Amino acid sequence: MATQKDVRRIALALPETSEDPDHFGFGVRRGGATKGFAWAWNERVEPKKPRVPNPGVLAVRVASAAEKEALLASEPDTFSTEPHYNGFPAVLVRLGAVRVAELRELLVEAWASQAPAALVKAYEARPPVGRSAR
Repeated sequence: MATQKDVRRIALALPETSEDPDHFGFGVRRGGATKGFAWAWNERVEPKKPRVPNPGVLAVRVASAAEKEALLASEPDTFSTEPHYNGFPAVLVRLGAVRVAELRELLVEAWASQAPAALVKAYEARPPVGRSAR
């Protein structure tokens, strides 16, 4: 089971990532702007009232509509969507249902979908953690 603390730790370990100072969300610098790749899902609790952040659900960017559909079909207890995200490459992730290792993979892929290509290439070329390059 993952938590917001896990999300923050994983996301902020990725190069050039920052946390939004106004809400629980993470982005990476690209072309002079910050591109969001993960954020707290805002839920409509009361009809006709503003949405409020749900700390148990994370919205995460995905690379394509096909990837979104694959995730939704693979684990419906973990991944979902709502009409607000129709046509948008993101899934909703229930933190209480996702393993930390799976969350890490989702966040790295989300980051890579928004980061500059050169930064992604440099990140992928780094030596694995705990081992030195030879």
